[in-house]
Amino acid sequence: MGRATKVVLAYSGGVDTSVCIPYLKEEWGVEEVITLAADLGQGEELGPIKEKALKSGASVSLVENAQESFVKDYAFAAIRANALYENRYPLSTALARPLIAKLLVEAAEKYGADAVAHGCTGKGNDQVRFDVSIAALNPNIKVLAPAREWGMSREETIAYGERFGIPTPVKKSSPFSIDRNLLGRSIEAGPLEDPWTEPPEEIYAMTKAIADTPNEPDYVEIGFEKGNPVSLNGQTLSGIELITQLNEVVGKHGVGRIDMVENRLVGIKSREIYEVPALLVLIQAHRDIESLCLTADVSHYKRGIEETYAKLIYNGLWYSPLKAALDGFIDQTQERVSGTVRLKLFKGNATIVGRQSDNSLYTPDLATYGAEDKFDHKAAEGFIYVWGLPTRVWSEKTRG
Repeated sequence: MGRATKVVLAYSGGVDTSVCIPYLKEEWGVEEVITLAADLGQGEELGPIKEKALKSGASVSLVENAQESFVKDYAFAAIRANALYENRYPLSTALARPLIAKLLVEAAEKYGADAVAHGCTGKGNDQVRFDVSIAALNPNIKVLAPAREWGMSREETIAYGERFGIPTPVKKSSPFSIDRNLLGRSIEAGPLEDPWTEPPEEIYAMTKAIADTPNEPDYVEIGFEKGNPVSLNGQTLSGIELITQLNEVVGKHGVGRIDMVENRLVGIKSREIYEVPALLVLIQAHRDIESLCLTADVSHYKRGIEETYAKLIYNGLWYSPLKAALDGFIDQTQERVSGTVRLKLFKGNATIVGRQSDNSLYTPDLATYGAEDKFDHKAAEGFIYVWGLPTRVWSEKTRG
């Protein structure tokens, strides 16, 4: 591990990260612990978290509002890439980790810390995302992960904290582990560890059950400029406002729930529940406006790298050379991806019902079957002959 004297700790206010403060000092000889809590739109008051860190032994307790960067630099990049891990999960939690890693490294530089720390355990993906992102941003800084090494059960962790004045948490009536930010919620553990068990309705907070959704549909129009969502129903909004408003209206119609068994990077399968109303619909709409604005070869090639892009994010490689190279390609493809997509929200479905763009490659007088058809039907015969020639030759040579 190596000795560290001043450490910046990623801090959530929970049991593990609170106990990390005295543990680092008492067991690992750290002289000073600075905590950093990132406000990524999780919707909770961070003032008490700041106070709790100081009471738990932190010398400085930082709270950074990083919502704007989270949306503009991370969420929008994923939307432009249509990034869905295993073609389902839009990476709402994973996207937060490289940003928190960046904040940790910046705080360490500002305060002269020789290490950063996090409270991740050894079974999850987040430890990889933090460690690799930090190494990419500053390969010389130490990364400490006490919860990965201390070997304490939850009860032992709580008891350890009590010795240093960290209050016992109010008994959790919920057995679920929940992570939330502006982009959505991830829910795991407890009864959900059985993949046969239906998720109870109580776990959801951003999306309504179908039975409770309105009996009339809502229509929303999402405007894009160069691949970025910029307006809702004709009103230009900041990224934070757009996602906040879209979360509400989409969630109201029961859209945005994902229940999946995913493959974690550390080699195990995990049953995960996600609520991602706005993000899921934005990727759906973005992919649709691309179908209007991109040529067939660009569109097909881009689909091929989108899975790679999603894996890079999921696997903690946000700051990797391959990710940077793919960003260059994706940004180039988005130059003409501007327009509006219209969706109908109703009873758990978000259905695209219209799209328009000044950069549309859709040509009505070529597409129509009406009298105004400009397509040269006679040209098709020669095209088919040339196109099918390799198949015809192959058939002639292989027919016994």
